[in-house]
Amino acid sequence: MITTQRMLLGVWLLGVAACGADPRHVPFALQADRFDNAAWSEPVNLGPLINSSALDGNAGVSPDGLSLYFVSARPGGLGGNDIWVSHRSCVPCDWETPANLGAPINSDAGEGAPTLSDDGRMLFFFSLRSGGFGSADIYVSTRVSTGADGDTWGDPVNLGPDVNTAGTENGAYYVREGGEPDAVLYFNRSPTNVNVEMYRVSLTNEGEPVGPAVIVPELNSPVADQKIAMRADGHELLLSTNRDGGFGNFDIWSFTRQGIHDPWSGPVHLDAPLNTPDIESQPSLSRDGGTLIFTSNRAGGYGAQDLWMSTRRPSPQ
Repeated sequence: MITTQRMLLGVWLLGVAACGADPRHVPFALQADRFDNAAWSEPVNLGPLINSSALDGNAGVSPDGLSLYFVSARPGGLGGNDIWVSHRSCVPCDWETPANLGAPINSDAGEGAPTLSDDGRMLFFFSLRSGGFGSADIYVSTRVSTGADGDTWGDPVNLGPDVNTAGTENGAYYVREGGEPDAVLYFNRSPTNVNVEMYRVSLTNEGEPVGPAVIVPELNSPVADQKIAMRADGHELLLSTNRDGGFGNFDIWSFTRQGIHDPWSGPVHLDAPLNTPDIESQPSLSRDGGTLIFTSNRAGGYGAQDLWMSTRRPSPQ
């Protein structure tokens, strides 16, 4: 499995030519039909260094593909679920031992859904810490410095009432759709006694909301719609949901659109081998759309939930 895993990890970013590429200048070329009829490979477990006997999931990958942020309940955290990070020196290299991000990112209340801006400078996540608007709010932290001992992150800033409410907001995913001037943060919201639904809000380059978040009706269903991942060209979106038509639990579904201002298509279930009767959720896509990391409790894991990876190759042109 280790050999297979290394080969699959090597296609994480088709455009990265060397180790240490500047995440603000990762080259990639995307087309709306790039992955038409492309099949996802048999998923592989990310292994016992990334996964543990505890819950591990909800990954977010740096734009250069060299840092894997994820959520874990393993020992060594500050309490509840914490955000951890694993680095590697080049795209085909193995992931290194994860480190807890510590304070001020993590708290004793629980954090999740890490997602980075396209320049790697801002980290968005949700937290159950006190002082917010509801039971879980979305925050942003700016990277202060990077050194031999790791990154230093600034104090998290609550995204405020344009995003957070008295309900629950989590499942954040940052994307700059097709090179638009404003980035977009997708997230889910669960008002009291109402199903989980997907929202989006535009952001400035400093991570501040541009007006109030709006619901994305074509992504929502009468049940729980949990978290999205989007290809960087804005033409394909993956969503974890437990809507009817799946295999009986959270599954990953696909939506497409011809232009970044068009509505999303109807959902397409991704079927086996990506989905199983177990949980498949919390998708995270590489910028080129060729690699997917997701959370699953399928057989063959190391704990309650593990991180798994699947790849696909572009369709012949």
